Amino acid sequence: MNNFDYYLNTIGEIGYVDQINGSIVVVSGLPKAGSDELVIFESGQLGQIFTMKKNQLEVMLFSKESVKPGTKVARTGRSLEAIISEAMIGKIINPLQLLLASIDPKNKERLYPIHMIPKGITERESISKPLETGVSIVDLAIPLAKGQRELIIGDRKTGKSAFLLQTILNQTQQGSLCVYAAIGKKTLEIRRIEEFFIKNKVTDKVIVVASTPEDASGIINLTPYLAMTVAECFRDKGNDVLVVLDDLTTHAKVYREISLLAEKFPGRNSYPADTFYMHAKLLERAGNFITSGGTYSITCLPVAETTQGDLSGYIQTNLMSSTDGHLFFDSNLFAQGRRPPINPFLSVTRVGRQTQTRVRHDVGREIISFLNLFEKMQNFIHFGAELGQNIKTTIETGNKLLKFFNQPMHQTIPTNIQVLLFALIWNDVWDKSVIDDLDKYVNLLVKKYNTNPEVKKRVDSLVEKKSFNEMLGSLRKEYQQIVDVA
Repeated sequence: MNNFDYYLNTIGEIGYVDQINGSIVVVSGLPKAGSDELVIFESGQLGQIFTMKKNQLEVMLFSKESVKPGTKVARTGRSLEAIISEAMIGKIINPLQLLLASIDPKNKERLYPIHMIPKGITERESISKPLETGVSIVDLAIPLAKGQRELIIGDRKTGKSAFLLQTILNQTQQGSLCVYAAIGKKTLEIRRIEEFFIKNKVTDKVIVVASTPEDASGIINLTPYLAMTVAECFRDKGNDVLVVLDDLTTHAKVYREISLLAEKFPGRNSYPADTFYMHAKLLERAGNFITSGGTYSITCLPVAETTQGDLSGYIQTNLMSSTDGHLFFDSNLFAQGRRPPINPFLSVTRVGRQTQTRVRHDVGREIISFLNLFEKMQNFIHFGAELGQNIKTTIETGNKLLKFFNQPMHQTIPTNIQVLLFALIWNDVWDKSVIDDLDKYVNLLVKKYNTNPEVKKRVDSLVEKKSFNEMLGSLRKEYQQIVDVA
């Protein structure tokens, strides 16, 4: 597709390539060009005006194919836009495909700007709905909410992607649309993600926006913004949307590379000074919004990678200050066999608790308090001290809880079942034989809950009590019926 002549004749301005610095091209001419405007080269490549100087423009290329000095350049008179439609659902989309389609003058479909100004406070509502991940340690101890921006942070290969896929699986089952932005991911990783969605039959609720290391830096840089634009489009059509940005440390490195080629002044770790702004304006587009069709949310789960568990890195702290909390995947817990290895003491959620019922709030408080006590007891044991009955009971209950929180990647548990299971363990209802084969009983109870209306009604009525203590009192009377279900 080559529309160079169309835009040259329409705009009536022509520029020429003076210099090439990798993904940055220096262009002279085009006196009326605007900031962030899309330009097209006579060889067919696209670019975006990145920096404006007195007599020259620095253009970020969206193609790995370089251009030659002297190549003609034409303005398009447009900013970055994309064609977004229902046909994208279930597909893997490359940003360059959408850019090429959007510059075709014959295409009359509605175009959505990729760099949108976030909606103001008058177009937002307070966050009030919980976002259920299906992962017990998160839903019970570090709850999330629809419209929240929660940073997923940790070392490489600590189960962050597995948790994200679990969350997407659970949210698609609850009717949300999910947008997965794979930023500079290897093709094999993208294929594995696609296979997971196909295997679990959720492709009708998922859109993957993907770029690979083989793509141009400009395309990788564009990936999270395009994913957010897709989310905004489907939000306006009446969907709650979950956006996963995997991951923004790669995005920051690519943006640093582009900025250094454009001779921007380097700051800490050579990142340009506007790195924080770039990520903040992206994450600010998530929230709980008032639309013409009602109130719908965009929940954002950006991912950041740490090195040896260091949370004080430049990009990591930038993202922490732009989000509503973070889930820390601890490599030490991962080495101990915890799945997911989320450290509840170093993880934070700032708005999730306000969406909880009284029972769930009480459960979360009990879990954090008990796990804190359990950690202290574990340290006490290392000194070889004699164990009293209270300490033995605490250790035994703690081990049961850790076994309960160890959750296979394919398994998602409804929140009410999570609360019930915690109460059964807390009340010491299940004996050792059940605990040793806990996954079997959990899967059976989840299946009964999802398929048997009587079981669902009984569990929901228990969990909807006014307080956790009241629920425990009712459970003591009804636990035999619940256990018999399993």
